[in-house]
Amino acid sequence: MATQNVVELLQPGSFVKLRNQPDDLPPFQLIQCRGGRCWVRQQTWGPLVQWEVEHRKLTAAQQRVA
Repeated sequence: MATQNVVELLQPGSFVKLRNQPDDLPPFQLIQCRGGRCWVRQQTWGPLVQWEVEHRKLTAAQQRVA
């Protein structure tokens, strides 16, 4: 039986989490994705500090409903 990989569409400006990210670490803001790599940042890092992560290690952050 063949398995299917579902690629999640992540939009620049959206918030994402690492798979298995601790709950006390805030979501990352997605800068861009290209060629299976994504650049993310924490808002407290400032606009010039980014982290490169494999696309498959990210998932969309769930919106909290108050």
